[in-house]
Amino acid sequence: MTTWEETRAARDAKLDALHERLTGEVEALVSGKDWKRALEFAARFRARSFNNLLLIAAQHLDAYEKGRVPGPVPSYVAGSKQWQSLGRQVSKGQAGYMIFAPVRGRFATTIPQDPGSWRRLGRFEKPKPGETVRSRVVGAKPAYVWDVSQTSGDPVPERPAPRLLKGQAPEGLWDSLAGLVESAGFSVLRVPDELAIRGANGMTDFETRTVSVRTNMDSAAQVKTLAHELAHVRMHGPDNQDARRHRGIGEVEADSVALMIAAAHGMDTSDYTIPYVAGWASTVKDSSPVEVVKATGERVRAAAVAILDALPTAQVGGGDPPGLTRNGPGSERAEQHDTMHAKPPVTAQPRQAHASAARGL
Repeated sequence: MTTWEETRAARDAKLDALHERLTGEVEALVSGKDWKRALEFAARFRARSFNNLLLIAAQHLDAYEKGRVPGPVPSYVAGSKQWQSLGRQVSKGQAGYMIFAPVRGRFATTIPQDPGSWRRLGRFEKPKPGETVRSRVVGAKPAYVWDVSQTSGDPVPERPAPRLLKGQAPEGLWDSLAGLVESAGFSVLRVPDELAIRGANGMTDFETRTVSVRTNMDSAAQVKTLAHELAHVRMHGPDNQDARRHRGIGEVEADSVALMIAAAHGMDTSDYTIPYVAGWASTVKDSSPVEVVKATGERVRAAAVAILDALPTAQVGGGDPPGLTRNGPGSERAEQHDTMHAKPPVTAQPRQAHASAARGL
């Protein structure tokens, strides 16, 4: 009979293996080409945490190279019980992809406003009369998901995917992004060329509370630039404590958010020069490019998801099979905790105005 200590040791060994693999995957992302590919994948699987999507991508590629799945990129992923709820079963012999899932604990207090007053409840312990109870993540455990190609059963309906002509922006995306900028208290200005905004494609000015985008480029590039500036508005304002970062980090984050928004709308970004992440990340003192990537990955995903959720435009799916109820192991709620942490990068005073690089966004 397996003891509790043996079960715990086995779980910890799996977590250690996950950490080791994740570190290797992050180290492979320090070039702009790999970062771009990872973000496009993240846009398709944005319901997953950044660390978990890297693990899914790596394990699926391994399965493809070993002939267990038909393609190198997964289409839909879910836990076994979730697939069962959709009338499908994991095929015999198909190994799941191990990911991080949170371990949650219940805490109680009679003084919710006092952070030091919360006590953790035992597994079956009931709170005392008058106590407030909340749950929070206290650790992580391994969980497993499978791609649709590893299952069989009822057909999975396909969502319609947006398709665009080269250089064309998705219908309604400019207006929707502009609405989000304006809802943050900024005015959107369309200027004739880069000479009006210091040679850039776009610029966010926190003093005048304006976002400017030059109009002498394709509509797709204008929309992508507006998404980049919206990311600055949401992530890098002087009143936001997270804005006290090195400019290189801010550029990596804003450009990455824009790339994810574009990818989620089926936009072909290959004709636009995307600043290499390694170039921006290498400007951050006291932090390696790998540490910068670790520090920005989940922030980028969370910011892009918040924007995409607020847009009424047609988008590619988030990686879940259509019709799936999001609960249980392998679901979004079971993944909102990442256990990889990077050393905080060097901070800097927030700038009052931001100009996107003329060769980028």
